[in-house]
Amino acid sequence: MPADFSGKWILETSEKFEEYLKALNIDFATRKIAISLSQTKVVTQDGDNFDFKTLSTFRNYELAFTVGVVLDEYTKGLDNRNIKSLVTWDKDMLVCTQRGEKANRGWKHWIEDDKLHLELTCEDVVCHQVFKRKE
Repeated sequence: MPADFSGKWILETSEKFEEYLKALNIDFATRKIAISLSQTKVVTQDGDNFDFKTLSTFRNYELAFTVGVVLDEYTKGLDNRNIKSLVTWDKDMLVCTQRGEKANRGWKHWIEDDKLHLELTCEDVVCHQVFKRKE
């Protein structure tokens, strides 16, 4: 049985987030705001169906997907691009491959030591964020 990602998660650490935003061509002012914000992820999982909400005081982003089904995604409020996303399981890790204007783009989510890990990749930049479960 796959991992259960459901719950509310608060950003604890973030490494190379600004570099990741630069790789996406996010403007300077937006990058500065984004790296200063606290993020909360609210995840609802029903088997292979997911709803990820990333919440902050600046912007919110919601992504609903089914593992194994290609998704036409518009990254509104992030980098405003049309991409094709495919999320698959790799053991207990969710792995998303995104195809569009940027090379080597995607993300991975996994749970380790009761913390939600997120690895964001774009071109040659890898950002690693860790979220703690909100009680």
